[in-house]
Amino acid sequence: MPNEARQAELADEIAATRDNIRALVEQASAVGGEAEEERIADRIAEEEANLAALRNELDGTTDDQR
Repeated sequence: MPNEARQAELADEIAATRDNIRALVEQASAVGGEAEEERIADRIAEEEANLAALRNELDGTTDDQR
């Protein structure tokens, strides 16, 4: 489990990542064109992977430990 300072930092990073995902979803619903939608979908997937990694770190786990 990370120390308290790192936990607070991770919580901030998780909140920012969730905001990024929310903004990307809104952006995806407003754009037209398959290429732009695919680009945004790729960015959402990257942010979701980042969110999972941050949650794992906050929980004190990694994929190797699961």
